[in-house]
Amino acid sequence: MDITGQLYVAVSIFCLFVIAFAYLGYPVSIYAFSKIFGQTNDPHYLADEALPSIALLIAAHNEEKDIRARIENALAMDYPADRLTIVIASDGSTDGTNDIVREYLVTGRVRLLEFSSNRGKAAVLDSAVPSLDCDLVVLSDANTTMRTDAVRRLASWFVDPKVGAVCGRLVLTDPKTGTNVDSIYWKYETFLKKCESKLGALLGSNGAIYAIRKSLFPGVPPGTIIDDFYIPLEAKRRSGCQIVYDSHAVACEETAPNIRAEFRRRVRIGAGGFQIISRLWKLLLPANGWVAFAFLCHKLLRWFCPFLMIVAFLANLLALDSTTGSWLFAMQLVGYSLAIVGNWVPARPRALKLLKVPTMFVSMNIALLVGFFQWLFIRQSGVWQRTERATPMAAPQSLLEKVTV
Repeated sequence: MDITGQLYVAVSIFCLFVIAFAYLGYPVSIYAFSKIFGQTNDPHYLADEALPSIALLIAAHNEEKDIRARIENALAMDYPADRLTIVIASDGSTDGTNDIVREYLVTGRVRLLEFSSNRGKAAVLDSAVPSLDCDLVVLSDANTTMRTDAVRRLASWFVDPKVGAVCGRLVLTDPKTGTNVDSIYWKYETFLKKCESKLGALLGSNGAIYAIRKSLFPGVPPGTIIDDFYIPLEAKRRSGCQIVYDSHAVACEETAPNIRAEFRRRVRIGAGGFQIISRLWKLLLPANGWVAFAFLCHKLLRWFCPFLMIVAFLANLLALDSTTGSWLFAMQLVGYSLAIVGNWVPARPRALKLLKVPTMFVSMNIALLVGFFQWLFIRQSGVWQRTERATPMAAPQSLLEKVTV
């Protein structure tokens, strides 16, 4: 094999190594570092009279099917009624959402913020949060069900003045049965959140359940796609505050109803990821310590994996005259073949789910690639693109109580 062939093989191996590190090496590394250097803290118990005032802010657009159940769930929170206000920020809703919310205004615990035009969640949060009179803002979605102790759990962390934001745990449920259907990938992401939190390197939050000090809310630029990633990290960048993950503060939400809806969601996340790089790239500077390490390995490398996969495949094609190149190419063909076959693998028995991992991996990277071009060529408006869900929204408190941490 000539030196050109060796170069192509080296490029392919390097790309495959980076991909493997992003998805396999990083979890091992962050787990080891969290064990060696991490700190495990617990929230402080607070008596009712010591709890901070909270606004539970729910941005909604045409949520008449779910908003009643969501408000009932919010009113059932184990939190002093005089310290918790439920705020529904209705973003240009044209269905019965606003009328349903008005039914609850007589309780004195629910507030409706009506916005005349559909501008998107980021714009709604940017307008709504400054108008709130509270110590903490808990952000959630209209299709989310929270465990009754979730708000209290989130609030208890803020006794520590260094804590600026707290992310809860989201459990995914089947839209038809309401049962827990956390995928391998979702459990994998939850594991990473726990490790990163111990190192003070948690990256963003989950829009379904997180809290932030109102005084640290940084505002949201127009067109922001992943607001729950931008808001906590920008607050951290400006103030140096800690972002904490609490696996005991639990909420549940339905999975996407079909593959097409899930793919659209991943494309949106991909576009949002590249947008975030352009806005928060300073967090990659070494001075940010573990945050820089986590941002680079957990996010940046993963967002660029589609390009690494393409380069690895093309470089391999140019090195088929070598034994090493042939073996590498065969391995890639097997991997992509398994990804195709995985589309037809049944969900039961559970052991077969492992055969779907290549399918999930490839489809996720295709979505990231589409998201990149969407971010590059399409102006991001942030306007809602509502996903249809099961009706009515389930409120499986029994499931939430059984969730293990």
